[in-house]
Amino acid sequence: MSPLMLFFGLCFMVGWTAAVAALVYAGVVLVRVWPSDWVRRQGPLAVRVLVPTPAYLRLDVAFTVLALLVDLWLVSAVIVFGSDGVFTEDWMGYPGMTDPEGQGFQAGAVSALRTTAWWTSGAAVLCRCWTTAAAQVCVLPPAAWWIGSFDTYYT
Repeated sequence: MSPLMLFFGLCFMVGWTAAVAALVYAGVVLVRVWPSDWVRRQGPLAVRVLVPTPAYLRLDVAFTVLALLVDLWLVSAVIVFGSDGVFTEDWMGYPGMTDPEGQGFQAGAVSALRTTAWWTSGAAVLCRCWTTAAAQVCVLPPAAWWIGSFDTYYT
C-alpha cells in the first residue's frame, strides 16, 4: 500500500469522528451566538444584509470547517472505494481485480461531488454564510475534476 493511499484511508476512517466533532462545535457556536445580533442594525440595507456581524462570522467559520472536513471525508471515501477494482492509478498500488459493477462508479462519484458542491454552496448563500459557500465552490469541483482524471479499467 502506498503512503498516499494510507493517508486517504486514514482520512476516510478518521473523517467521521472529525466531522461529528466539527458538527458539535458548530452547534455549540450556534448556541453561544444565538442571543447576539444576526444582522447589523446600522448602515444601508445592503451593508446590513451582506456584511455579517462578528457573532454570525464565527458561526460561518465553524460551518466552513465542518464543510471542509465533510468534503475531505467524501473525497477520501471515493478514492478508498474506487481503489479496489475501479481506479488503476500507479500511486494507488495494486488495483485488485476488475469490479464488474464499477463501470459507472467514476462518473457517479464526479456527479455526486459536483451536485454536493452546488447544493451546499447554494444553501450557504441563502443562509448568508459567504465563507462556507466560497469554500464549497473552491474545493469540491476541483476534487471532482481530479477524480474524473483517474485512469480506470474502463477507460
